[in-house]
Parts: sequence; C-alpha cells; structure tokens
Amino acid sequence: MKNDELIVQAKKVYAENFPLETCFERAIFFSWHCDIRDCAYCFMSTQKVDDAKPKAVRSAESLLAELLICGKLGWDVGFISGGIGAFGKGAFTDLLKKMHELSGEKFWLNIGALDKETLKEYAPYAKGVVGSIETVNSKLHNKVCPSKPIEPYLEMFKEAEKLGLERAITIILGLGESEEDFDAFKEMINTYKISKVHLYGLNPQKGTIFETSKPPTEEYQAWWIAKARTTFPKLDIQCGIWEDRVDRISTLLDAGANSISKFPALKRFGTDFAKEIEKQAEKAQRKFNGTITILPGIDWDAEINNLPFEDTFKLKIKDKLDKYLSRMKKNQNKE
Repeated sequence: MKNDELIVQAKKVYAENFPLETCFERAIFFSWHCDIRDCAYCFMSTQKVDDAKPKAVRSAESLLAELLICGKLGWDVGFISGGIGAFGKGAFTDLLKKMHELSGEKFWLNIGALDKETLKEYAPYAKGVVGSIETVNSKLHNKVCPSKPIEPYLEMFKEAEKLGLERAITIILGLGESEEDFDAFKEMINTYKISKVHLYGLNPQKGTIFETSKPPTEEYQAWWIAKARTTFPKLDIQCGIWEDRVDRISTLLDAGANSISKFPALKRFGTDFAKEIEKQAEKAQRKFNGTITILPGIDWDAEINNLPFEDTFKLKIKDKLDKYLSRMKKNQNKE
C-alpha cells in the first residue's frame, strides 16, 4: 500500500475510534543526570562524568510550578521522566505524592526498568509505566543502548500488569531501523498489551555518533504512525516533533496520531512555532484542546494559595511559577 493510501485509511480508522481532537503533551523531566550515560543518541552521553559533583536534579518547587501550568493551560502530562538513578526511591515517592496532591492525577512513569517492589511503592501515584525501548531491532538496540537492555523492561511490563498499571513504550525513529522492524514492534504491543506508544524522530545531538545524521523524513514518521493506527485502531499514539518540524504535524495527525509532544512549550510559548502547531491541528481538522499561544486570565496567586502545602513551600513554588510565566508573557507580547 502506498503511503498516501495508508494515511487515508489511518485517518478513517482514527475518526472511527476517537473524537476529532488533539492536544499538547508535556513530558516533565526532573534531571539532567543519568547513571548510564551511554545511549548513543542522547545528549547526556556527551557529558563528562564527575561523581564528585551533585546530581543535576530539579527542585520539587520547579516541577510543581510546571505541573500547575500544564493543568491550567490544558496540557496533558505525557510522563514524568529523568535520567536513570537521578532520584533515590524515597525522594521520588515524596515528589510523586506532592504532584498527586497538586493535580489529583496519577502519572505515567518513564524512569527506567522498575522492579516489583519499586512498582508497588509508586503504584498509588502511577497511571502506568513507560519502557524507553527506543528501537525494537535487537541488534541495533545493543549498539545504541548498550547499558539499557530491553529484557528488564519486559519484566517490568509483566509486573505492572499484575498491579493494574498500563504499559507504554517510546520509539525513536531514525536510529537505523526500517519498516521491516514493524513486525517486532507489533509483537511487543500484542505480547505486553501496550496501550500507548510515543513515536519520536531522532534529534541529532552534537558530540554523538548521530551528530551528522538526518532526522527521519515526514513521510517515514507518518508511515510508522499510520501503520500503527491501522494495525491497532484504539492505540494511543503520540507523535514527537521538534520546533524545526512543526510543519509536518497535520500529516502526522492525518496519519492517526492522538497528540503532540517534544515541543519546548515553556521556552517557545506564544511564538510563531507554537502558533503553527495550532494551525496545523486546524489543517488536520482537529480541535486543539488547551493553548500554547495565549495565556488565559488566571489568578495565579489564588491558585498558589489553594495548594495543600505549607506557606513557605508555596512561596517557593510561586517564585518558580513567576519566572516561567514571565518568560511566557514576554514571548507572547513579543510575537
């Protein structure tokens, strides 16, 4: 089947199973530290190892301020993530509890392969777990993720199912896989009852082996999305794009993606890039839920006051929130 015909079919399948809507999904990252640091595509693999320095972990008030913005602007939280080993178990549990208290939500967790006991500890605040598989091609995976084998993630999926947690995977297109790897992708989804997939495109990082590589084309990313949609009509599919690829969003939505991610929405809020995303959703005949272009009239002080935390901690959250909002307002006014 030609790509155009596949996309037409995928668009029809999507409309039969989902409302004609889309949204921006924000992945909330809590660190710039990772114990592994050898995934060949990752920025953190280029960083010098200095165990004497403290781990680069964001403060709880910064993360909570970001989460508050997500909720008020209608952004879905794609998952909570960060480098493997950045947080101790108890500290991360405390963070999840605070995030749950602020939002009332449970979250997808993308923090490495978790064992049974860890899953049980996080389960009260977790909607599901995300396996950062990156590629289902086993030979390629061994090359690009030498210290992040697939098998522990598969064990995590089994334990997560026992606890009633959903399962998701991330895939980075452009690492060297091909359309022939779709069968392995299909098998993984069927075997582990994966309900959500994140289909990203390679973002070449300076200093990595992919520095001079070209990102996957619009047509190639659309093929994977459309093939996944027509094969799994009810699968939640998220398309990851960067600001240099916003012009492909309508095609990816037509191919059957549910939502959009990877756009740096806090830094680029209200810019022409953000406006183009909303225009692209309209072009694909999707209602765009939430906003990445216009700050709504919200009494942010009242929102802070209503948080279920001590006053001193609320002031710390407010300080971070004000800094984020200031940059977002500046972008909006500039544009």
